[in-house]
Amino acid sequence: MSAVQSPLKFAWLEVTGFCNESCDHCYADSSPQGTHGTMAVDDWKGVITQLAAMGAVDVQFIGGEPTLYPHLPALIAHAHGAGLAIEVFSNMTYIRDELWETFRQHRVKLATSYYSDNPQDHDRVTNLRGSHRRTRQNIEKAISLRVPLRGGVVAVREGQRVHQAARDLTELGVGHVGGDQSRAFGRAGKGAVPTIDDLCGHCALGQCAIGPDGNVWPCVLGRFITLGNVRETPLAEIWNSTTTTQARAEIAAAHDLKPAESCTPPQFLPSCTPCGPCVPSVGHCDPKEADAEPVAVTIGAPA
Repeated sequence: MSAVQSPLKFAWLEVTGFCNESCDHCYADSSPQGTHGTMAVDDWKGVITQLAAMGAVDVQFIGGEPTLYPHLPALIAHAHGAGLAIEVFSNMTYIRDELWETFRQHRVKLATSYYSDNPQDHDRVTNLRGSHRRTRQNIEKAISLRVPLRGGVVAVREGQRVHQAARDLTELGVGHVGGDQSRAFGRAGKGAVPTIDDLCGHCALGQCAIGPDGNVWPCVLGRFITLGNVRETPLAEIWNSTTTTQARAEIAAAHDLKPAESCTPPQFLPSCTPCGPCVPSVGHCDPKEADAEPVAVTIGAPA
């Protein structure tokens, strides 16, 4: 599939690797030890401008915890001014008054993860005491301010009360509630090296992810495949490069040249519809459990 057949419509912008939570299942390995990376504010604004010029429609600010990135309001304003629809994926434990006003002014949508209706169970997943109380309070605030919000319940532990968590979100007034399970990337991989087989097959077919150091990945999970770096090369050049074309081909080959027809990336990102199932050849949402021999990565792999 050529770059012409795959216009870039959506990008995850991972503005920070810093997070106040340290979830055991975090695919990005974010934590309180993370940093904001080497991308300056002007670098991010340049990327957003390039995305708009390439015909992108949506961006999602992620992390880490994007609300802890001090320049998030400026980036949201810039993205809105560029005509992009905006979503912020947040754990919703710490949202400043300035951010609430930014969300309302620039028609930002929110998405969050919610692990249990039981505060102790939720906090055991996030490894942050009091996170359930703060997240729930800010969910209520978003609803009261009429800020659009999606919620996702990620199954991580036994006895987590995921069904009760989903019902709790619905009763709070969250209009869209999804479900997912932990994916074997980052800390959830428990040291396993990720492979192309672990991806859903949609990677770089209309979306990419950009990390806090400027690396461009085919999707938010495919960070082990580097397509280029926006601090060194314009995004359009990266997107239309032979490296990206080859990455698409390798990923498609790993999935029998049939990219997933319907998938939900981790934590209910906006580029796909609900799982049914995530990878057709596997029949469930965790390709790690498949018996097939993993496909080796040649695109963007360290030398």
